[in-house]
Amino acid sequence: MRTVLETSCRLARLTVAGGLSLALLASSPTSIGNAQSAPPPTVTSDQVHAAVQQLDQVAHDVLASTGVPGMAIGVVYGDDVVYLKGMGVRQLGQPAQVDAETVFQLASVSKPVASTIVASVVGTGQASWDDPIVKHDPDFALADPYVTQSVTLRDFFAHRSGLFDHAGDLLEDLGFPRDTILDRLRYVPLENRFRAEYAYTNYGLTEAAVAAARAAGSSWEDLAESRLYQPAGMTSTSSRYADYQAAPDRAVLHARVGETWQPRDNRDPDAQSPAGGVSSSARDMTRWLRLQLNDGKLDGQPVVAAEALAETHRPQMIMRPPSNPATDRASFYGLGWNVSYDDQGEVLLGHSGAFNTGAATAVYLLPADKLGIVVLTNGAPVGAPEAVALSFLDLARFGKVQHDYLKLLAPVFAAVNQPPYGNDVDWSKPPAQARPAADLDAYTGTYRNDFYGTVQVAPTGAGLSIGLGPDLQPFALAHFDGDTFTYQPVGENAYGPSGVTFSMGADGTATGLLVDILNHDGEGNVTGLGQFTRDGASS
Repeated sequence: MRTVLETSCRLARLTVAGGLSLALLASSPTSIGNAQSAPPPTVTSDQVHAAVQQLDQVAHDVLASTGVPGMAIGVVYGDDVVYLKGMGVRQLGQPAQVDAETVFQLASVSKPVASTIVASVVGTGQASWDDPIVKHDPDFALADPYVTQSVTLRDFFAHRSGLFDHAGDLLEDLGFPRDTILDRLRYVPLENRFRAEYAYTNYGLTEAAVAAARAAGSSWEDLAESRLYQPAGMTSTSSRYADYQAAPDRAVLHARVGETWQPRDNRDPDAQSPAGGVSSSARDMTRWLRLQLNDGKLDGQPVVAAEALAETHRPQMIMRPPSNPATDRASFYGLGWNVSYDDQGEVLLGHSGAFNTGAATAVYLLPADKLGIVVLTNGAPVGAPEAVALSFLDLARFGKVQHDYLKLLAPVFAAVNQPPYGNDVDWSKPPAQARPAADLDAYTGTYRNDFYGTVQVAPTGAGLSIGLGPDLQPFALAHFDGDTFTYQPVGENAYGPSGVTFSMGADGTATGLLVDILNHDGEGNVTGLGQFTRDGASS
């Protein structure tokens, strides 16, 4: 979330009573290429079919509890689709029902789809997971020359490049295109994080996917279609927002406002298409699940080379270190997948996806049991798809639901929905005894930095506006205190107002400004990238 939330990476940080880590419920790898060492299946056909019989009720209960408008679910066991159904509505206030063909925006469930596509390129020998990015995109750069020459497709797909959490997402919110965002990653400080820290980055993964497409002589969108969607018969699936918009059977995004759900404008994620831009139906996604569970084959035909696909399921980076190494287990990230293990050592693969503006999705695989489930919804993230999927897996494995997952997940999503800016100041509450501002002329002018580009502060009648992004879209500035103002950001990462604080020179005119929302990463940590220098200001 924070543009495209991968909820599972945050679930991984929560440990509940009894030592059960939600990472164990929300992630994990599979060794498709090492079937000889796989543990024996723990789920029988009878158990799966008994669980399927209860899935309708589980899903309806979650929809009733959350108010999420619509949901589509697909379950694969072995090489068979054993459940495929839609329920609820595509848009509140409209009669059209969700069905198995309804197209949803996948958000971050796009990531394991993207790693499948790149695996097809690796499998044909056109690229390697360990190819440096610059081999296929020579103009790409990061802040450190060594990292620039060393960072690989694997590093970016495992979120271990050294970029901070969600680096580049705010550039997308401001309206910058993909090429500009990827080019400006060179200005992000790395601070010795390369291969040392996990940090979830949509645009790092996007760069790796684009580089792999270049290796195959294609655009990303064309590669996705030719390497996966067409050969897998995923006829309703696309990596282009325009195709989603044109789909006649399409789920509309919904966000919760107070206690009610309201339709929202659908989110255009084309800039980060590999990381969050896939749209698909439950029916199409069951074809992808079958491919994942059957060594890259579908209907007996190879679509992706088994070993290249298996690499996506293997642990690549520690996502959550064990809180107590004597008793707790770590969770991992593979290549576009969360990876974890249960008490019996069985692998669980998973990924969640969400748009704050109104989509939430989840996929889980138990590869040793050849069991997978995908849940797509058209409501902002409240834990609905995870609760349905995890409840189903409990029913299949244990014969009963082990936890109240909506209750368990509520604090996780509440924490995720806290704004990552305004750490020290509540920008919605100006002080009662606010100091006056200077004359407005003291603030007007053009300000710049390398990462966010140009900012224009201009008079608007009795007030000021701040122009941001490639088109300098104006936002009204409200006085807060002294030389500090606020404005209301827009986009996936916008919550309440953000501060804009001017630094003043000895002559009483501004020499720079700091935009609070632009100065933090997706975890709320200060990056320093929100500082702008005024044109003509003396150093």
